[in-house]
This record gives sequence, C-alpha cells and structure tokens, in this order.
Amino acid sequence: QPQFVEYGGGLVHPGGSLRLSCAAWGFTLETYSSGWFRQAPGKERERVSCISSSATNTNYADSVLGRFTISKDNAKNTVYLQMDTLKPEDTAVYYCAALPGPCHSDHTWVYWGQGTQVTVSS
Repeated sequence: QPQFVEYGGGLVHPGGSLRLSCAAWGFTLETYSSGWFRQAPGKERERVSCISSSATNTNYADSVLGRFTISKDNAKNTVYLQMDTLKPEDTAVYYCAALPGPCHSDHTWVYWGQGTQVTVSS
C-alpha cells in the first residue's frame, strides 16, 4: 500500500524551528508532486506547501510564506518541511500527500500519511 510516513513533529517555543520529514513508501517521488498540509482542531485542512516532481517549482500558503521551506531528496524518496519562526497558530497535525500532476493541477491528492503533531507553545 503506497503511503507517506511523516517524522519530526514535537513541541517548540514560539520563534523556534522544526524540520519535518516525509518518507514515501511504495511509490517514487520522481513522478509525483508532493505537498504538506495541516489541520488544527476545529479548522479545515489547509495546504501549506507543494513541490513539483522535479523540485523546480514550489508554492506556499500566504500564512507560511517566508518562514517555511519545502524541499525533497528523490534519492532518499523523502520530502522535507523546514519551519522557522514558528508561531502558536502553526500548531496543527501536519500531513504529506502526493499529487499525480503539477502543483497547480486539479488531480486528487493520494497516499496520505498518518500525520505528525506540531505544537508551538511557551
């Protein structure tokens, strides 16, 4: 069963940093765009960032632009999310998913991971 497995969540103080990793199992990232999503309690799921299969194109939600950086290592079949200058409002469960097309396409996201909790609190 193809899926992502997320790592790296935890508790961090406001202004701190975390790096999330998302390993792909059963499929190759060379043929998919990859995205990070998050969902906070009582809120809808939000797309945070997307990176194209070749890693030449990335995009970000306005709420994280300039603070988060998405990257990938196709040799390790892993996607990363570097999160800096974290804010309490970044607290959420963060998920990975794959997209069989470019980041701007209307394809359905697949191979969702189980999520990793990020809590930003003093």
